[in-house]
Formats: sequence, structure tokens, C-alpha cells
Amino acid sequence: MTRVRKYHLTLIGVAALLLVVSLVRVITGHNDITSSGMFSAALLLAVPIGLAGLGGLWAERAGVVNIGLEGMMVLGTWSAGWAGYQWGPWAALVAGLLAGAIGGLIHAVATISFGVDHIISGVAINLLGPGITRFLSEVLYKEGTTASVAGAGITTSPPLSSPPPTPSLPLLSDGPDLLGKLESTHWFLLSDLAGLLRGVTHEVNLLVVLAVLLLPLTYAVLWRTSFGLRLRSAGENPWAAESLGVNVYRIKYIAVVISGAFAGLGGVFLVFFANKYVEGQTQGRGFIGLATMIFGNWRPGGLAAGAALFGYADGLQLRSKEAVVSFFLFGAVLLLAYLVIQIRRLTAPDRPADLAAGASRQYVRMAFAALGMIVLFWLWLTVDRLPDEFVYITPHVLTLLVLLVASQRLRMPKADGVRYRRGEQH
Repeated sequence: MTRVRKYHLTLIGVAALLLVVSLVRVITGHNDITSSGMFSAALLLAVPIGLAGLGGLWAERAGVVNIGLEGMMVLGTWSAGWAGYQWGPWAALVAGLLAGAIGGLIHAVATISFGVDHIISGVAINLLGPGITRFLSEVLYKEGTTASVAGAGITTSPPLSSPPPTPSLPLLSDGPDLLGKLESTHWFLLSDLAGLLRGVTHEVNLLVVLAVLLLPLTYAVLWRTSFGLRLRSAGENPWAAESLGVNVYRIKYIAVVISGAFAGLGGVFLVFFANKYVEGQTQGRGFIGLATMIFGNWRPGGLAAGAALFGYADGLQLRSKEAVVSFFLFGAVLLLAYLVIQIRRLTAPDRPADLAAGASRQYVRMAFAALGMIVLFWLWLTVDRLPDEFVYITPHVLTLLVLLVASQRLRMPKADGVRYRRGEQH
């Protein structure tokens, strides 16, 4: 019954968000914020972030903190660009996976075998990734080489030798475009729902679908198999797992190598979108992927929600810079809803005892929420267009805000980041 209630609450939450966004669209007149093109772009942009977050999930569920996702993602992008221009997109896919896995293996050797602090090792990989790829570019893409003749430069690879595969799902992409017609009506809520459904089903790339399916596959492996139970036990209490015969070292190695492979795969998708490798292509998506994992409380479902949120923010600032302003109103409405809910809880006659005891702190939070609501509403009334610099950092600001809110309910694996040695008790 508990799972059913959570499932229903999730659906209600999604419906409420869509209702608020639809209301904001009608008031502001920015129809693009719920268009199928926006949701399609959000899906494409969410995939690399989600894959990086999935990599972090595998490592940290096994007790290894992996902030080196960005560096592993960089290795994946360069390797995909290098292999792709010579042998095509499938070679790019394999090369990116292997390069990310090698980055994960380096992190595993440093943290698991040598006991290096996980944060220090991750930072080192984030520094090594761009450094190694720049060195390789200067050696292999310098002027006079075959790659240079094909269009390479110090900061970019030649285009892929053939376009990335873009097969679509025929059952969802073919037939009369009824959703497109409904979307064009701009009716309240109905056209927004049609835009959402059309954006995630119309001419959807099969590779994107396969990447999205890695989320439920991860859940099935980690929460529904004996291997997943052993892996999660290594992240909660490796010494207890060891006493039950689990090879903790091997489990951790497998998890961290898979973590790097997922990050590298995220880099491959970035290369597929651009049709080549470009230096700085990741733009911090590895760190944002780490934020989605934390936002999702180390669970695939929450991670998917976080990736969708950041993908949408990224797509919004790319497709419609003017529409970013409308989200001041969106934020104000959400804060108003938060205030209403908190007032109802505090004034309820049967409110919990712990809520009554912490009422003073709750009033402070509500005061800050009210102030934020007023500021956001004022900004929406007075600002017509944000400077491009502010629009560009929207996803990163959203990362910080979401982590600030989500930090109140986080519960990481107990042995995450703890140095493990066989036979020793922590």
C-alpha cells in the first residue's frame, strides 16, 4: 500500500506542476515553455546529465564518492570524437564507454586499493581529464596531420565519418499528428499536456530511449537482485558484508568502473548532438549529474526527476531566452503554494507534536519564503529580458537552489566515502 500511495502522490505532484506551468504560460503568453519542441530538447539535454548522475549512483551506492564524473565525461567526449571520425558512430560509442570506464578504474585503484581520499582522487581526475585530452589533441590534431586536413583543430575533432544513428520508434512517430493539432490550439492545460506527450514521443531517437531505460534497469539490478543487495551492503556497512562472504573489493571495483562507463556514455551523447568533439563540451554537466543524484536521494526515480528538471532549464535558456523571465512568476506561485500548505499545517488542530515544537523555525522559513515570493513577483513585473550572461547560468543557479531545498531530506549510504580495509573494523 505504501508504494501505491507514493506512486499516486508522484502523479499528483506532476499534474500540479503541469497545471502551474500551464497557468504561467497563459498569463505570460510564452507558449514555448510547454511546446513539444521544448520538451523534446529537454529530453535530449537530460540524457547526458542523467547518465552522469547514474554513474554517480552506482559508485556511491557501493560506498565510493565519485566527484570525478566531469573528468570521466570529458574523456568520453574526446574518445568518441577521435574514434567517430575514423570508424563511425558505433566506434565512437564503444570508445567513449571504454574511456569513461578507464577513468573509473583509475579512481577505483586510487580510492579502493591505495586508500586515497575520495574527494582528492575525484578532483585529480577532473583536472587530468581536460589536461590529457588537450595533450592528445595537440599531438593527434596538430597542423599537417590527417585529422587536421579532415577539419580538426587543437580544440575540436573532425566531424564523425557518418551521422549518428537516429532511428525513431515507428509506433509513436507515425500516424496522424493529433497531438500536434491539439498543441497548436493553445488551450489551457490540454495543449500543454499534448505538448508534453508529443515532445517525448514524436520522432523520438531510439538511442535516447535506450539511455532512458538504463534508469529502470539500474533500479532492477540494484534493488531486485542479489548482486545489487551485495553492492548496496558494501556502501552501507562493508565490514558486515565482508563477514557474510561478500568480496567487497571486487564489488566496489565493478561499481566504480560501471560508474565511469556511464559518465563516458553521457559524453558520447554530447558528441552525437554536435557531430564532433569540442573542447569544453561537457560544460559542467558531470557536476550537474552529481547534483541530480543527490537531489534524487541516491535513488533512480529521484535522479530521473532531477535530470528532467535540469534538462528543461538547459533547453529553456537555449530555445527561448525571453521565456526565462516567466519563471520568476512560476517560482512566486510555487512559494505561494508552499506558504498555503505550511499555514494549513500550523493551524490544523491535530498538528504533530514535533511540528508544534519547531513552530518558531517554521515561521522563519515561511518569512523567507514570503520575501522570496514578493521579490520574484516584482522581478517578473519589472524585467522584460535577462542579460544573456544570467540566462546562460540558469541551469547552474537552479542546481544550487535545488540542492539547498533537497538537503533537508537527504540520506546518503552510511559508508559512502569511508576508507575500507579488509579485516579492519571502522
